[in-house]
Amino acid sequence: MRYLITGGAGFIGSHLSEELLRRDHEVYVLDDLSTGSIANINHLKSHKRFHYTIDSVNNTHLTAELVDSCDVVYHLAAAVGVKLIVESPVRTIETNVRGTEIILNLANKKKKPVFIASTSEVYGKSTQFPFREDGNLVMGATVKGRWAYACSKAIDEFLAIAYWKEKKLPTVVGRLFNTVGPRQTGQYGMVVPTFVRQALSGKPITVYGDGSQSRCFTHVHDIVRALAGLMENEQAFGEVYNLGNNEEISIRDLAKNVREMTDSESEIVTIPYDEAYEAGFEDMERRVPSIDKIHALLGWKPSLNLRKILEDVIQYITSNP
Repeated sequence: MRYLITGGAGFIGSHLSEELLRRDHEVYVLDDLSTGSIANINHLKSHKRFHYTIDSVNNTHLTAELVDSCDVVYHLAAAVGVKLIVESPVRTIETNVRGTEIILNLANKKKKPVFIASTSEVYGKSTQFPFREDGNLVMGATVKGRWAYACSKAIDEFLAIAYWKEKKLPTVVGRLFNTVGPRQTGQYGMVVPTFVRQALSGKPITVYGDGSQSRCFTHVHDIVRALAGLMENEQAFGEVYNLGNNEEISIRDLAKNVREMTDSESEIVTIPYDEAYEAGFEDMERRVPSIDKIHALLGWKPSLNLRKILEDVIQYITSNP
């Protein structure tokens, strides 16, 4: 099988490339390197079944050629990270919605199955824990820029499901929950690599808010297993799946774990959201997924716990200062 991965030079995309190559597939990557990095795929360039193109999904003629030459499309290209979302809301909305429109439209011409990467952010301010795929999405006010990303990804989901229902295009939506692992950068606000770099350098570990907010972290190796499995199973078409771990930890306790595992003497300091992002910033207090649906379909569940995740990130950053 031939797979196209938009955003394939990104953190998750590069690991997905490895997983698909491991399964003896041919991989084509399209990435404009706006948030991805050529360093993520340097080690794959010599692989005979790996191909990459540095360009944007918005180059519709090129994207059409790549979609046409492949059997399945993973659309991972998107604006990512809370910092980028807050600082560049126009780019966030346009990148996410326009890119998805292009991919779905091109894939529909020859009914190429498409995976659309969504996010746990779409659950917004919901308090129906654990989050289930058929649960309500509760968005904040439009004047709060933080919710622009969630809304843009929700529109992506609506588009994907509409293409399945109206045009019979095979689509799958995956809501990713805090995916972590080697190659992830803290550049756009990702908390684990940020904490690890701060701890290793002896700088203060900066916890936004009061640190009571909790998250569930999933190793990227577990996530790409799920991504590969979903597009191999036609029963997944037209459906939405949570992809995450249900091992919950507060951000303050995460900081303590990182400090302990790095033997760091860094101070843990809290920074108000208004200073970290923007005035009136709102956060999600908890993000806890139900993974019953994907487990029922694939038998999938995370195999790597938080300690293993942190060990791998610490080892990677230590080796790549």
